Amino acid sequence: MRLADYTDYTLRVLMTCAADRDRLVTIAELAERLALSKNHLMKIVNDLARQGLLETMRGRGGGLRLLKEPGEIRIGDVVRGAETDFRLVECFDGRVNNCAMSPSCRLKKVLDSALRAYFRELDGATLADITAAAPDAEPAIGVSATMLPPARGQLRVKSGAARSPRGR
Repeated sequence: MRLADYTDYTLRVLMTCAADRDRLVTIAELAERLALSKNHLMKIVNDLARQGLLETMRGRGGGLRLLKEPGEIRIGDVVRGAETDFRLVECFDGRVNNCAMSPSCRLKKVLDSALRAYFRELDGATLADITAAAPDAEPAIGVSATMLPPARGQLRVKSGAARSPRGR
């Protein structure tokens, strides 16, 4: 199973906010740190606010922050809130199942069991679990501009700064 990019980005936003609990994070900062468009981030942030996971404050000095403690936010719930479709195969949706093998096929049962195991694992992890650093490691979410891949259309230069392909 592959998560949609939207879900991946949703998790990144939450992880960044969890790592910066002591202050408000802005959309502009997220866009730069995560190398994502502001418009795309606005949609994600609005969805997370509607789900009661983020608080948003507009205007000068505004930004966003988690509404819950990271340990209260289950990764499985975040994935369910961001993903729109968990049909692994056609027969998962009885409305459009045209598979001739359905009456005798055992694949659906196996895949359904795998999907339940997948969510059992995700439900067992919280935002705190995935943002906590190991004792001997660098901070898990210490996302800095030098750690990120260059944004589309940018090249990484030795100093860690990004520049456009034409040197602009």
